[in-house]
Amino acid sequence: MEIPVNEPIITDEAKAYVAQALATGWVSSQGEFIDRFEAAFEEFLGVKHAVMTTSGTAALHVCLAALGIGPGDEVIVPDFTMIASVFSILYCGAVPVLVDVEPETFTIDPKLIESRITGRTKAIMPVHIYGHPCDMDPILTLAGKHGLHVVEDAAEAHGARYKGRMCGAMGGINAFSFYGNKIVTTGEGGMVVTDDDALADLARSLKDLSHRPGRRFTHDRVGFNYRPTNMQGALGLGQIAHVEEFLAKKRWMARVYEERLGGIPGLRLPVTKTYAENVYWMYAVLVEEKLGMSRDAFREELRKRGIDTRDFFASSASQPALRGYVRKGEAFPVSADIAARGLYLPSGLALTEAQIDYVCATIRSIAA
Repeated sequence: MEIPVNEPIITDEAKAYVAQALATGWVSSQGEFIDRFEAAFEEFLGVKHAVMTTSGTAALHVCLAALGIGPGDEVIVPDFTMIASVFSILYCGAVPVLVDVEPETFTIDPKLIESRITGRTKAIMPVHIYGHPCDMDPILTLAGKHGLHVVEDAAEAHGARYKGRMCGAMGGINAFSFYGNKIVTTGEGGMVVTDDDALADLARSLKDLSHRPGRRFTHDRVGFNYRPTNMQGALGLGQIAHVEEFLAKKRWMARVYEERLGGIPGLRLPVTKTYAENVYWMYAVLVEEKLGMSRDAFREELRKRGIDTRDFFASSASQPALRGYVRKGEAFPVSADIAARGLYLPSGLALTEAQIDYVCATIRSIAA
């Protein structure tokens, strides 16, 4: 049995819409499906504006650029995140200021943020990791106190809620990803979301090379070619129609894993805080000493039995590309620890109960 770590479900509507886009010849960045997908995402999230881009990384870059963040500015970001969060800051010429994360949720630790704020700090970028929301109230309070922007990286948190509020709808301008392993996918793709009319207009301009309104090919500022294709919009429109089904499947998957893996010494299952509605984008576990083997050895045993997994993200501070941005003596012990001990189990929307049964039975046999 070969069980992939992630396999998406592509809906019949998505296939039909993509075929329709192909049949009309609108295969580039013009066509009805981008607008329709943006409108559907606005309704799903409860925001005024959704602006589609080519990727979640591009969406983060546009968010920061729309806020005017540039050289010399600082943006606070968790050390434990997918590297795109940090790279988007560097694309603006700004400085990423890394902060350690909470040991249970793996999200940025609000208690550590204020000590990292300086006169150059312009924004905080909380990352809702693996489907679990950040503790947003203290972050929003700190941002208000210091006059900072909040840019949520909600790439992995479609449909997650914090105290009833949608993740990706609490900051001033925020970003989503629709990569192939996301709950809603367009293959590659992203979305900038905001309730601010001016920021939305600027985001639409920036992602389309900043053409001057009414005078195409005249450019008042540097823009980016982050235009998605009509086919991506078609795929997204067909997927978003089933988002509640997808979210229910993710929660079912997490319940089954918890029931069948609970009580194994040395295998720490995901923790969900009372303030959070976790969507379990990936079912993320930590390998502890009592399991009797390292994370890498555990992963290899699963691989031998046909079960694909993925290691947690590496600590940003450990990345060779970021050596010049980590101050001497800085340490991020929680981030480093979970990066060394964490992996996620097969978590795709196409996962069947029989496959979960096999994964859980295999893990119990390895741990015995």
